[in-house]
Amino acid sequence: MHHIAKLILASSLLFAPIANAQTPPAAFAPGVEASIAQVLPHMLAWRRDFHEHPELSYEEVRTARVVAAHLRALHLDEVRTGVAVTGVVGVLRGGRPGPVIALRADMDALPVTEEVDLPFASRVRGRYNGQDVGIMHACGHDTHVAVLMATASVLAERRAELAGTVIFVFQPSEEGAPPGGLGGARRMLAEHVFGDLHPEAIFGLHAWPQASGTVKIMSGPFMAGSDRLRISVIGRQTHGAQPHRGIDPIVISSQIINALQTIPSRQMDAVGSPVIVTIGSIHGGVRYNIIPDRVEMEGTIRYLNPETRDDLYARVRRTVDDIAASAGATAEVSIESNAIPVVNPPELTARARAALARMLGEGSVQGGAPGMVAEDFAFFQQAVPGVFFYYGVNPPGVSPTEAAPNHSPRFFVHEPALETALRAMLAVTLDRVGPAQP
Repeated sequence: MHHIAKLILASSLLFAPIANAQTPPAAFAPGVEASIAQVLPHMLAWRRDFHEHPELSYEEVRTARVVAAHLRALHLDEVRTGVAVTGVVGVLRGGRPGPVIALRADMDALPVTEEVDLPFASRVRGRYNGQDVGIMHACGHDTHVAVLMATASVLAERRAELAGTVIFVFQPSEEGAPPGGLGGARRMLAEHVFGDLHPEAIFGLHAWPQASGTVKIMSGPFMAGSDRLRISVIGRQTHGAQPHRGIDPIVISSQIINALQTIPSRQMDAVGSPVIVTIGSIHGGVRYNIIPDRVEMEGTIRYLNPETRDDLYARVRRTVDDIAASAGATAEVSIESNAIPVVNPPELTARARAALARMLGEGSVQGGAPGMVAEDFAFFQQAVPGVFFYYGVNPPGVSPTEAAPNHSPRFFVHEPALETALRAMLAVTLDRVGPAQP
């Protein structure tokens, strides 16, 4: 029996309690509800299959093949593959005229070795930055793909009732552009992802460690801009017993790392212009008793207010250069743009929030403060008015502080949450192209 077929058979027993546990306070039209019930076990099977077979950025070949085959089986009006290397785009035209909207899911996994004890846990290994690494869907993109495939299934079955056109965007490489290249969103836009169509809105969601059955949506700044920071400190090599005969780039690098933390804590407005400077990688030296001549560091710069970006850059460069110079060393600083802040337009967000509240219940739709994680969905928002929101994946009784964060080897998705995500995507979609109520 085919691998996915086995998963569908196994998961079909799980979705009766899932549906009952998450019955929303309002129902879609009876035909839509019937389509949802039919697709639930398939959605779970797709998610488990993708989780067991994760692929890194721009390597989502198998994932794209499964997605494209599904969209073709739905007889969409158009299915394009190879968009931005491995991206897939499907177009569904409804039976009645109406607006064009787009829905987006990202497909790539991370160089993380899974530590969650699941029967479908990833055992995949690959190469990243020249190193052998485990590969895991540690950010929930496997669920994003499965939810959007299920959304396409439900809408395709009801296409005669739809008043408008829906574009399904399955994006590669959200987790970061290759050096000197473009990430998935920017590359898809550069390759005219929407073709001749002009969507009036685009929607996306993300798995997040909050209560299952809830969504989080807010207008204005929602997620941070993210830039990649590279620092080289060049000293002079010497014997570890004679540090005075050289210039120690390791000690200088430690001083730079500490000083960089004073930029957000002492130099920037922590409320009006929150920023984060993180060093995530440092390399220098090959032997315990040799002071090397060079240290390489990499990190990330995060900011919510685009107006503070240039000032932040200047402060980082000044801090690095001045500390290196004070010790007789030199330094090179490179800052590469990765993602800009996700900013949800107020009017569009208010309408989406109302649609979510109608179908999920007011208590299931949350607001809150913006976060410092980043998402290249923001580039779609530059081209099309767009709204991005979270859906909760924590098991009952697990608080956000107790749950493993995204990008952790122990990141865990409570699978009943996928139905909430599916209903949320259908809510914002049918609010635009079809009736959400019977």
